[in-house]
Amino acid sequence: MYEAFYGLSGKPFQLNPDPSFYFASRGHKRAFAYLEYGLVQGEGFIVITGEVGAGKTTVLRNLVEHLDHSRVQVAQLVSTQLDADNLLRSVATAFGIRIKHEDKARILAEIEAYLTALVLARKRALLIVDEAQNLAAQAVEELRMLSNFQLGTQALLQSFLVGQPGLREIMQSNQMQQLRQRVLASYHLGAMDRAETQAYIEHRLRRVGWSGGKPRFEDGAFDLIHEFSGGIPRKINTLCNRLLLAGFLVEKLVFARKDVAVVIREITEESGMEVVEGGAVPKPKTPPAPAPAPAHAPGRAPAPDAGQLMSHPVFDLPHRPVGGPPPDELETRVARLERTLAATLDLLYRVMHGGQDRPKSDAEQPPGAQEQK
Repeated sequence: MYEAFYGLSGKPFQLNPDPSFYFASRGHKRAFAYLEYGLVQGEGFIVITGEVGAGKTTVLRNLVEHLDHSRVQVAQLVSTQLDADNLLRSVATAFGIRIKHEDKARILAEIEAYLTALVLARKRALLIVDEAQNLAAQAVEELRMLSNFQLGTQALLQSFLVGQPGLREIMQSNQMQQLRQRVLASYHLGAMDRAETQAYIEHRLRRVGWSGGKPRFEDGAFDLIHEFSGGIPRKINTLCNRLLLAGFLVEKLVFARKDVAVVIREITEESGMEVVEGGAVPKPKTPPAPAPAPAHAPGRAPAPDAGQLMSHPVFDLPHRPVGGPPPDELETRVARLERTLAATLDLLYRVMHGGQDRPKSDAEQPPGAQEQK
């Protein structure tokens, strides 16, 4: 929606992983290097972990895009609580193997025959398991058993395991000792620092035609974006996408720290979080403690609390819930929302009517203009 206003050729901050937007931060370059090292070795396991939204899948897709597919056959799995038997079927399906039998031994034999045929055709098999932290322990053991397949001294299958930090805990458990012995390398993809966060934002904007003019971000805006996102790419994308949309609605070309703060507050309020005093890191809202019940004289019924009183038909009037925004703040939000909607209508009207201004309704006219009518 805002792309045309800022002269961009596409969406710079889409949430879906896209290798064309790959940004080589220090962490992402190291993760990519470990994967390349694994490809050179041609056997065993490479394990990559990282927080949600850290860019693990983007690194993987960038690697796959640069592979010579005439020499490497790639199969990708996104696991969702797979047990051992379902894992074997999923591996076979990912490689395009038609399963003719339900028997586990026959399935293993068909997978081995397929992998052997690849080697004889001078090709290698690479299995990529994303979200591997969801795998059951027995499913992980089946992956280890698949790595035992060999033709002479050459391994038939290499596997990359990619997942959230929980995967590291699985790998460190006692029952994973045999699998750990087959891990060539492992790497945890961390967050980007403040300088990398700015470079990441500018990189994504350049990928869609940005030349540094509009929009423009002040240093304070970059500071707060990094503080709020923690240097996690997906969080940066979410915040910047909302920021540009808000800027488009009011035709803003330069973003300052205060503009970022407004969008952060909207995001945290929508998600049921609140901003920590003095910073931008959200924390769960804690409901206010209930007030102690007032004492009452013996033999006399206790006085009704505020909730009981306000629910009585006599007091059946709009009222502010406990813990909600005060009336003046609520009016400010409503007024801001009305201005945003009016600006949106103005822009759409000018686009559809060749630049003409949208006629205002009576409700939008200033008080003086209504009296003259």
